[in-house]
Amino acid sequence: MIHHFDFLVIGSGIAGMSYALKVADKGKVALLSKTTLEEANTFYAQGGIASVTLPWDDFEKHVADTLVAGDGLCNRQVVEKVVREAPQQIRELIGWGVDFDKDQKGDFDLHKEGGHSEFRILHHKDNTGQEIQESLINAVKHHPNITVYHHYFAIEILTQHHLGVKVTKDMPNIECYGAYALDEKTNQIHTFLSKVTMICTGGIGNIYQTTTNPIVATGDGIAMVYRAKGLVRDMEFVQFHPTALYNPMERPSFLITEAMRGYGGVLKNRNGEEFMHKYDSRLSLAPRDIVARAIDNEMKISGSDFVYLDVTHKDADETRKHFPTIYEKCLSEGIDITKDMIPVAPAAHYLCGGIVVDLDARTSINRLYAAGECSRTGLHGANRLASNSLIEAIVYADAAAKHSLAHLSEYGFCHAIPEWDDKGTSLTEEMVLITQSAKEVGSIMSNYVGIVRSNLRLERAFERLEIIYRETERLFVRSVVSKDICELRNIVNVGYLIIKQAMERKESRGLHFTIDYPKKSN
Repeated sequence: MIHHFDFLVIGSGIAGMSYALKVADKGKVALLSKTTLEEANTFYAQGGIASVTLPWDDFEKHVADTLVAGDGLCNRQVVEKVVREAPQQIRELIGWGVDFDKDQKGDFDLHKEGGHSEFRILHHKDNTGQEIQESLINAVKHHPNITVYHHYFAIEILTQHHLGVKVTKDMPNIECYGAYALDEKTNQIHTFLSKVTMICTGGIGNIYQTTTNPIVATGDGIAMVYRAKGLVRDMEFVQFHPTALYNPMERPSFLITEAMRGYGGVLKNRNGEEFMHKYDSRLSLAPRDIVARAIDNEMKISGSDFVYLDVTHKDADETRKHFPTIYEKCLSEGIDITKDMIPVAPAAHYLCGGIVVDLDARTSINRLYAAGECSRTGLHGANRLASNSLIEAIVYADAAAKHSLAHLSEYGFCHAIPEWDDKGTSLTEEMVLITQSAKEVGSIMSNYVGIVRSNLRLERAFERLEIIYRETERLFVRSVVSKDICELRNIVNVGYLIIKQAMERKESRGLHFTIDYPKKSN
């Protein structure tokens, strides 16, 4: 089946839905959701969204904090853009119905998180992402020009490759004409032809064994663009959130927001002793990469699987008021956070690299844009400053909307694209081939490509993944397409990119730390 839309949006988090809303008055929009609109990284973002708000805060302070966290690899022009455009995008979110918490005076109740010099994190209790997601969902559902396709899995973006042209990464004018997508309910593959395509597929957390990401976060957009010969960079910078609730039986891991440390939570070892003074003068409010490595080291020293986050010294009523979701979740696990310390451990959380985009959110492939966690804008550099991700997503969705609307009249549909051909394939009877390979990828990435790395570990990971890659490609060629085989393919591609780019960086910087090159190169 062939569909024609002016705009094809792949992904339904804050980037995808805000982009759809920004362009929908000017054309027909198809919004592909891998599961449902609620199942996105945005929904699980507890902490908040960063924007200069207080009169004694200013753009330069926010810029400076972001540059420090990025450890020398941020693009200052990008940082300036995001920081300065943030207040307008916050106003637009409020216009879509987002309700940020306010104090008794009616002013925004702002949080402060690790790496921020001022209180500038707007939030809705401890479920900001959910509040944003639900408000955008409501706006999307009421826009007549947006058609939502639930349980549609994008398989490949369409380029000249599908017209029989040999496409290489050095080819200057690769064009995107839309995408093939699998309707999981019917197992039919649909051809979506579009004038403009927007990739907003989120993160890669589920290539690791332990992650705070929803199970849909398998790097699909990054893998698709990489296979289409688009530019992908900085994949070695994987952020591990320092404080996920320790529960080996639960996947994804439940996130204990960084705002809890901003609130006054203190990290302690298994003996109840504070330890962050050994690692950084900012103590528990140091940037995430430092805190994650400190926790990892303390766990190795003690041989334990977790450390503690302690808020028992804070007012119990205030704690319950500020963190109701965390309070209820921990209580369900037998932990009263007003009386008990919270067992926490690092978990894969956020990717700072991804699909390379310019200031207009354009990828290296014409007519293809990207925003959100799957994109590499240059904002985060080697390490993301807390709560900068949601604001980056909507600022770049806005940039993509402005540029694509300005050029929409230049684009048409490529009617020569053939429909998906699955002749000669058969149903995969042994699902164990897929599930076991996926488990192996998770084990390889967690054990060899985690918080602390080495040449030996990376080389071993590369060799192991190469075997899985060959097996997966052979299986894909002879199998009827399914979400499971496509996701496996994608996590293998993404794992390869992380390992390869980690091996190429001969230094330790930001989120990439290797014992073979423990210092920065400059």
